[in-house]
Amino acid sequence: MTDFHAELETRLTRYAAIDSQSHGESASSPSTAIQLDILRLLETELRDIGAADVTLTDYGTVLATIPGTAPGPTVGFLAHVDTAPQFNATGVKPRVIRGYNGGAITFPDDPTLTLSPEINPYLGTKLGHDIITASGTTLLGADDKAGVAILMTAARHLIANPDIPHPPLRIAFTPDEEIGRGVHSRLPADLACDFAYTFDGGAVGEIEYESFSADGAVVSIKGVSIHPGLAKGKMVNAIHLAAKIIAALPQHTMLPEVTDDRDGFIHAVEMTGGSSDMTLKFILRDFEREGLAQKGAILQAVCAAVQAGEPRAEITCTIKPQYRNMRYWLEKDMTPVDLARDAARALGIEPVSVPIRGGTDGSRLTEMGIPCPNLFTGMQEIHGPLEWISVQDMGLATQLCLTLAEKAVKA
Repeated sequence: MTDFHAELETRLTRYAAIDSQSHGESASSPSTAIQLDILRLLETELRDIGAADVTLTDYGTVLATIPGTAPGPTVGFLAHVDTAPQFNATGVKPRVIRGYNGGAITFPDDPTLTLSPEINPYLGTKLGHDIITASGTTLLGADDKAGVAILMTAARHLIANPDIPHPPLRIAFTPDEEIGRGVHSRLPADLACDFAYTFDGGAVGEIEYESFSADGAVVSIKGVSIHPGLAKGKMVNAIHLAAKIIAALPQHTMLPEVTDDRDGFIHAVEMTGGSSDMTLKFILRDFEREGLAQKGAILQAVCAAVQAGEPRAEITCTIKPQYRNMRYWLEKDMTPVDLARDAARALGIEPVSVPIRGGTDGSRLTEMGIPCPNLFTGMQEIHGPLEWISVQDMGLATQLCLTLAEKAVKA
């Protein structure tokens, strides 16, 4: 069995060094021009390995076909090229720690940082593995450039070995997943597959078919502005009202920092403005529609109560849907999930299905008609400076992709 380790290491370190952060405030698609740097590189690399129908769409997705060598459904494989806006991703310096010895990993650009099995127990199971991290001042971007490296490696192998039986395969590299805009309205038709998989998961064995349902909320507060020396009885400070809204949310039961497992949350992600006008942005998450609606109702009720206490202000709360739990559709037909589980077991990997406390492009694709579970890559401690991944885990994910392709052939 080919392990692909050298190729995966080379690809991930090359891709991770390319700045490709998305930006939620941008109206363009992709949201940042820098994402086109890696998208154009992947377009070129797909052509170079002999993929068919290679296209960079006007909405910033690279599509390609690996022609089938046997009959079967058309299967899609996806990964996203953008990295999370929450932490610095400029100047990523990937490094490889060979033959991990089980101890603490330090970071050359930030001596105060330490990664150890005490912080991430999964790391303690990777003795002897080759570990890739960044240098301490940036995230790594294995989320989801590990998925990109895995799919590029699998695609090259299949094209170079046409004797391997597999049905038609479609590859997609999407932008803007981290800001919830990775699936353009035209993507399902352009992808043109029967079902698909995102390689955007964590620990080996994870085959995920349940995600959060998600809404976004924007609270706008307009106060009354006047010179502070003349303000008595007249000024309404929007900052104070914003603070009241934040303080009135359920502090012990519905914040991300106090929830886990199947708990949902209300998360304040941004606060901007001044004493005259403030804008608060929230994300609302729950695994069930009813729980999501409840959290929206709580936020609206808090805003209404603060508004009632200060009628001179103007407070609005606008809630918009983002994505829904993919389980609602996949549980009606578990074929792609069962196929992935069979492929994992064929490799000696016991599949584990746990709810994703987040979402993937697969959440939107599934909702839009293409069933799309999420599969492991090995990425850990994502969206921060401790992010790491095992090259050997990526190798198993590549084998899973190849085995899936073979098992999709019609008997």
